[in-house]
Amino acid sequence: MATPTPLPRRRFLLASGATAAGLAFVSPGVGVAAPGPGPEALLYHRLLLRHTRWVETQWDAAAGRYPLADFGFVSVLGNAVLLTHGTYDADLAGVDRDTLADHTVRTIRHFAATNFWATGATWGGGGYEWGGRVFWDGTFESYFVAAARLLWDALDAATRAHVDAIAVRGAQYVAGLGAGEDPRSGGWSSNGLTGGHRGDSKIEEMGAKSMPLATGLAYHPGHPDAGAWREWLTRWLSNMTGLPSADRENGTLIDGRPVSEWNTAQNMYEGHVVENHGTYAPMYQQSTGAYPGRNALHFLIAGAPLPEVLAKQPNAAGLWRTMTHLGTAAGLSSHPMVADRYHLYGRDLLPLTWRRMGQADPYVARAERMLAAHLEPYLAYPPENRLTKFSGEPKYEPEARAEVATAYLLHVRRDRLHGDVRPVSEARYWANVAGATDYGAEVGLVGHQSARSLAMAVSKAGHVKFAFLPEHDDWLFDVTGAAPAFLPGIGLAVTGRSVARYTRAADGFDGSATVLRFAQGSAGYATLPTGAVVYATSGLAPDEGRLRLHTLAMPGVRGLDGDRTFHGPGGSVTLAPDGGDGGVDEVRFPAVAARHVRILGARPATQYGYSLWHVEVYAPGSGTDLARGRTATASSADPAYPPPHATDGDPRTRWAVARAERPRADSWLAVDLGAEQRVDRVRLGWEAAYGAEYRVQVSADGTGWRDVAAVPAAHGFAGNWVNVDDRAGFVVRGGSGPIRVTATSVTLSAGPPAALVAEGYPAQRAGRTRALAAAPAPTTDVTGVAAALVDGHLAVFNLTDAPVQANVHVPARPDTASDRTVRVDLPAAAAAILPPAPGA
Repeated sequence: MATPTPLPRRRFLLASGATAAGLAFVSPGVGVAAPGPGPEALLYHRLLLRHTRWVETQWDAAAGRYPLADFGFVSVLGNAVLLTHGTYDADLAGVDRDTLADHTVRTIRHFAATNFWATGATWGGGGYEWGGRVFWDGTFESYFVAAARLLWDALDAATRAHVDAIAVRGAQYVAGLGAGEDPRSGGWSSNGLTGGHRGDSKIEEMGAKSMPLATGLAYHPGHPDAGAWREWLTRWLSNMTGLPSADRENGTLIDGRPVSEWNTAQNMYEGHVVENHGTYAPMYQQSTGAYPGRNALHFLIAGAPLPEVLAKQPNAAGLWRTMTHLGTAAGLSSHPMVADRYHLYGRDLLPLTWRRMGQADPYVARAERMLAAHLEPYLAYPPENRLTKFSGEPKYEPEARAEVATAYLLHVRRDRLHGDVRPVSEARYWANVAGATDYGAEVGLVGHQSARSLAMAVSKAGHVKFAFLPEHDDWLFDVTGAAPAFLPGIGLAVTGRSVARYTRAADGFDGSATVLRFAQGSAGYATLPTGAVVYATSGLAPDEGRLRLHTLAMPGVRGLDGDRTFHGPGGSVTLAPDGGDGGVDEVRFPAVAARHVRILGARPATQYGYSLWHVEVYAPGSGTDLARGRTATASSADPAYPPPHATDGDPRTRWAVARAERPRADSWLAVDLGAEQRVDRVRLGWEAAYGAEYRVQVSADGTGWRDVAAVPAAHGFAGNWVNVDDRAGFVVRGGSGPIRVTATSVTLSAGPPAALVAEGYPAQRAGRTRALAAAPAPTTDVTGVAAALVDGHLAVFNLTDAPVQANVHVPARPDTASDRTVRVDLPAAAAAILPPAPGA
């Protein structure tokens, strides 16, 4: 192995802000004073300080380092930034600066010496603790080396040599693989240089291969192998966003060669959508910003020029267009087809920062600012001082810290990038991303962004829904995971799909009209330029028109004050969660006599059905669990998680429904108490697959059951309208009421299956919803054809399996001149939107 080239001392001190006397901050840049930190940089520095409280809970005093598990030790990158940049605030951090410096240096020293590349170990043998795999050790090695380089003067010579070995040998290994795969990384693969846009995105895997190359090249540009590192760094980062139909004719030069010579991979659909394991997964599209941002950090620290490919990734603009087109008020893309990995704000930041600062996108600059406004409330929400919550993996937490630190440094070093990229106004941002797009039946997504809402029709298997985000707010209605969004369940099998798309240029307005056909019937969804939506159904299942609500207390985020207020016929009701939000639920009810107690599901919170660690039953005033050791039965069970595990008293065992039964809403688990008992409460320990809605039932004989409690508490409106927090209003025509609400859900037709039309309006007061409900609705002369008049547009749905010619009678309203009749021809299971009539 060639001797690593050390970073010249003077060059590093200017680049890192370190001084020979210590770790005090000086102006970043190479001999040029940079402007002071902007508002985002100050915020990110503050977040890192507060997050340090979590980091210090990971300190292992006996071992003298942060943990190896889940790469917890890469928290040192955030530490290194705090120790070399800005003003250290011990009160915010919860630890004094000297202690943090000691913990950081000791951790770097240990893990530098125990890395695979540094030890010179043989793969599969002993003598090392971590590293050596492209997936995903290479990513964490990159964070680790960046931390060490920031603190270079505080490290001893042996540690520096180890860090250099990690950078050099990691780069040599990846370059040596060429287009081949890493045999050490199991099934992870980039598909060579061909990509894989169907079934499994390879954007992330190609990005991972770039990180060791960038790390070696930034700090050792004079190494004999540096030319090969640069070649493969450019090739992997360019092919990350490969799209052959565009790349074959792309003459843009990167490192003196056109894109058409670099790119051979296809990693996205023609509509600039990335799929991962059958879903549209925005986090994988974000990789186009995450990996260049992670790699740029090393060149900024080293004071070296940034490789051209970081700013010139082919087709990146198209991918970002899709993400903002399907974006939310938090500045991030919505997640209609992802079961987890959403609301992971700490891991979502860096892609936005890089696109803004490294690729000079003023629209993504606005997105970054919108996300930044959510970050401090998010950090303060329990569990406090965490940058990733609600979903994901434990390793995301130290990784998020590393990425917030990187985002901070990108802002601080903005003089080395594109300067101060100012955000466009919020109004201009939404105007730029507005419009309707059909991404095709294979992707299974129709998206319509307007100035007042985001609406999506999803037909991908296992994720079927009609999503509605008034005011683009993904903290109002939950459209992720198992949330059905109007439809009765995400598991409905789509047997037919029809989409009509409308554009302002061709039709005078933006909109979409989608009809999905199922074995149970058909359902349609119209999205209008005003942000309103219309849902129409032939009657698919009980409890139709279901929307799930977020009800959290997260001060600083609009609407998250711990409850929801519903207005409807007869008045209003404010509801706060009383269970159905996971964890441990203690459900109390008036004392009753029972031998059998049953937990009957009504709605699973995730696509994984139901799973309980324990079911406990208590008599009034007693602390004895009457269910302990008693016989438990269930509607189904996974062989590894049988019903008796819920009553065996072992906190490590649990019951779970059978895999095939996960989509079933009414799964149950019952306990035979052995004899009749007086009971007044149950305590349920839910696994991550928890019941968002369920009932507690009792029985004398295990056959006839009666409800004693419903979770969460529900309220019914006997009428045809409901308003939620003045953030959204719904008007229901038809269906089999009442409208049923809980703190976490709205069900527009809480009864047997029945044809209905539901109009959804963003951001309006209850009085306006009431007035719209009182207005006469259009009628048709063909059974199975439904219509709605919303904001002047007439939406017509053919929910039958045959073509129709229908007359739609549109009655006069206070804002229209007179009655009119419109004749509409529609194919089977299709819909259309008619623009406002002249004079209407």
